[in-house]
Amino acid sequence: MLKGFFNVPTPTNEVVNSYAPGTKERSLLKEALAEAKSVQLDIPMYIGSEEIRTNKKVKITAPHDHKLVLGHYHYGTKKHVKDAIDAALAAKEDWQNLAWEQRAAIFLKAAELISTKYRYKLNAATMLGQSKSPYQAEIDAACELIDFLRFNVKYMTEIYQQQPPVSPKGVWNRVEQRPLEGFVFALTPFNFTAIAGNLPTCVAMMGNVVVWKPSNAQVYSANVLMEIFKEAGLPDGVINLVYVDGPDAGDVIFKHPDFAGIHFTGSTGVFQDIWKTIGENIHRYKTYPRIVGETGGKDFIVVHPSADIQVVNTALVRGAFEYQGQKCSAASRAYIPKSMWKELKKLMERDIKSFKIGPVDDFSNFINAVIDEKSFDKITKYIDRAKNAKDADIIIGGEYDKSKGYYINPTVIVAKKPDYETLSEELFGPVLTVYVYEDKKFSEVLDIVDQTSIYALTGSIISQDRYAIAEASEKLKNAAGNFYINDKCTGAVVGQQPFGGARGSGTNDKAGSMINLLRWVSPRTIKETFSPDTNYRYPFLSEE
Repeated sequence: MLKGFFNVPTPTNEVVNSYAPGTKERSLLKEALAEAKSVQLDIPMYIGSEEIRTNKKVKITAPHDHKLVLGHYHYGTKKHVKDAIDAALAAKEDWQNLAWEQRAAIFLKAAELISTKYRYKLNAATMLGQSKSPYQAEIDAACELIDFLRFNVKYMTEIYQQQPPVSPKGVWNRVEQRPLEGFVFALTPFNFTAIAGNLPTCVAMMGNVVVWKPSNAQVYSANVLMEIFKEAGLPDGVINLVYVDGPDAGDVIFKHPDFAGIHFTGSTGVFQDIWKTIGENIHRYKTYPRIVGETGGKDFIVVHPSADIQVVNTALVRGAFEYQGQKCSAASRAYIPKSMWKELKKLMERDIKSFKIGPVDDFSNFINAVIDEKSFDKITKYIDRAKNAKDADIIIGGEYDKSKGYYINPTVIVAKKPDYETLSEELFGPVLTVYVYEDKKFSEVLDIVDQTSIYALTGSIISQDRYAIAEASEKLKNAAGNFYINDKCTGAVVGQQPFGGARGSGTNDKAGSMINLLRWVSPRTIKETFSPDTNYRYPFLSEE
């Protein structure tokens, strides 16, 4: 086999299209939406070389329009999970022995396909299936996934280049990075198509084989991702896509001796149950599994009295309500100085009342639907309790309607006590809770922010006072894995802000960085001695 040390293309962040009126991308996206709505897809599972169809078909409807049937997908059983594991393990030897540059080329091609041929198809699928606006779909499904694929290839080469700095005379020390021994389970969420694409691909990039189970609410765009990966040249069995009950998947996967790791994004409760199950089965495995997870958030924006009020307002209304607050990084609690609150409230009311709410194919809508009825019901129960609570007032929004789609108006709650439930519990919806504090109690508020929630994903400080920024940065150092200064607490970009949090928010393995990819390899150190010793005696044993 020919060998070489290869430089990969230098990654740069994909340019985000605006979709403004009159642009070419706006017309192309509208065409893709119309085409997607004109057909109902029959979506199989992908196991090895086969497309698997079953006698249980599940209907896919748009969250913003229950009557819009996008297609059906074929639901599987435990047998399909076992088949997916078998297919992955059968593909493992050839895949892990393939030269790294050949693996890299597959994923670089996938990035190029998303950037060009599939951009509007993937964005349209994300808009229709997950109820995202054009801009939210663009920054997610297209740009972030392209960035993940391109930057991860670069990180992979940097990992392989890391070698022991010293090889003394007569010795050659080197390190090789092996894929994990077994298969990896990728369990992905509904809210980011890019996450659904990244979790299995970054694992596979490092030579591993994968069983991938997406959220049922994301199957529609997951099917497009699989189409892209196949066209890019991904061999059969490297990534196997199944749609099954979570407990059924877990019952098979977490008892399998070749289970080598899980790459997860989802709820804290589910992740904790998975960790517990892995612990209970630890004696079954050939190797200790890698457990990598990003879970919930109760993300904060702390405002200092010196802050620019326009900056504060924009950070709050964007951070809390883009994609209906269904980002793990979304601003869901804000701490506002009393001296600023009266004027800030007016600005927020002005902007939020200007939001248009409706389906995704009307590009003038800032707010679309939440993902499904279960989510709708959970969020609205908190809103209803706030309406009747003596410790909280709803000052903006509070209305909702699921007769046509799962629509919840952007809602702002003012909490009268710092431990009110919506200041500590994750809602994952368009609800922002504000706590107004006395200006002189800024330092005390920082302690409250740090101690109120189990989560530690994102947060921000908005201030013109550098001493206040320094104090917040220090006191909140464990309260957020991604910390922002004078900005909203959302919008991490691959290659710029590696993403992840600790505490109840996950293992902080930083998606979009070398840190994450290191979890999917198992290094072997090799020492080769060119002049080995031939006598056991050391000099100190000699007689004087």
